[in-house]
Amino acid sequence: MSSTRNPGRVAGFWYLLLIVIGPLRLIYIPSKLFVPGNATATVNNIAAHQWLFRFGIMGDLVCGVILIFLVMAFYRLFKGVDQNLAVLVVIFGGVMPALINFVSVVSDAGALMVVRGAEFLSVFDKPQRDALAMLFLRLRHHQNTAAEILWGVWLFPLAVLVYRSRFLPRFLGVWLAIGGFAYVILSLTGELLPQYQEKVFTYSQPAFFGELALMLWLVIKGAKPQPLDAATLSLAAG
Repeated sequence: MSSTRNPGRVAGFWYLLLIVIGPLRLIYIPSKLFVPGNATATVNNIAAHQWLFRFGIMGDLVCGVILIFLVMAFYRLFKGVDQNLAVLVVIFGGVMPALINFVSVVSDAGALMVVRGAEFLSVFDKPQRDALAMLFLRLRHHQNTAAEILWGVWLFPLAVLVYRSRFLPRFLGVWLAIGGFAYVILSLTGELLPQYQEKVFTYSQPAFFGELALMLWLVIKGAKPQPLDAATLSLAAG
């Protein structure tokens, strides 16, 4: 079935791109370059692999654009189910997270500027510059923690749309709702009890796989909104 006749597959491919590119800055780069509790080692790693760090910045920008295309594809898919909920998906799942992505790269750009040792930073010695770079990286971490609220909230209207749609399995809607609660709890934990954030993230992993399941379903099987019957059309006209 062509993507023109199967809008669910279009959304699935945008979702796939997001899941492939997104972990570059969130998971891969921190695991390769960041040394917890050691500012000097982290800065030295970034200095030695500046292009990898830059690719993370570009990845964030690209993901911000992909988010807009993804939620617009979801809007096209679900507007016949509930247009108001579909609009909420666009706002909470696309517009607002994309803006945070674009703002977050400023923190990374600031860290990279310090690592490169801009001339006006020569008034600081090396340990001070390392600490300043870590400050920018920590700010970026807190931006991610705040953004997790949106990563969860957008799943609630999406979950309801999937559950009501009748062209997607209802268990996916339930799974997405659980994932939404998990993200909200993770974000609140990061703000209120940051010492438990990693533990909450580990326990929440199964809940987060609901988005992966939805993406795979859309890519493999697709989804096509059912045409409205005559009775529904007459009610809508009235």
